[in-house]
Amino acid sequence: MNFDDPQLAGRLEQCYSGAVYDVLRSMGLPNQVLPDTLRPLDAARSLAGRIFTVSGHTDPQLDAHQTLLEWTGLLSQAPRGAWESKPNDSTLAHMGELSAETFLYRGVRGYIVDGGCRDSGFILRIGLRVWCRYFTPRDVVGRWIPDSLGTPIVIGGVQIRTGDYVLADRDGVVIIPQERAGEVVEKVEEVLRTENKVRTAILQGIDPQEAYLKYGKF
Repeated sequence: MNFDDPQLAGRLEQCYSGAVYDVLRSMGLPNQVLPDTLRPLDAARSLAGRIFTVSGHTDPQLDAHQTLLEWTGLLSQAPRGAWESKPNDSTLAHMGELSAETFLYRGVRGYIVDGGCRDSGFILRIGLRVWCRYFTPRDVVGRWIPDSLGTPIVIGGVQIRTGDYVLADRDGVVIIPQERAGEVVEKVEEVLRTENKVRTAILQGIDPQEAYLKYGKF
């Protein structure tokens, strides 16, 4: 499965979350930021792309074989793009070494999970971009299975649909509705051009208030 849009994702990745938020706010969409508890493994790298969603649940009655069969089945359906996961759990790691290797091989841009991660040192070395809420060595075996792929999920009050776009960086994670993504990226690129003019003016000695009044941005 491949529904990624490398061109738009590449343009979005050149932006930063603060500028994307400013544009969304100006468009009447101020509540598109995920909780600040979601943090990147590598704060030096950003993640942008079209989202594929997954959710799941814990079940103490599961056996090891069943959970691994379900988890590997999930990985086998991995489309290119950025994954968003709502595991409905705060006790387990929902990403690890072999899963990260699989995602990279299949062209997945990165993984954002409202849950846990393990094998984080290995994942840092191989370069999969991951945002998570906590770390633990406990894995999903015998405890957790996915129950929905590609259906809307909610994280921190923000609805996320397969096909929406995400920009995640060291400052946070912003969700862009798919029907507004092209417009948002164009507006953010214009914001960045204006900010460059303001920056140049300030470095040339122009008063910051004067620069703001001239360019309407600060």
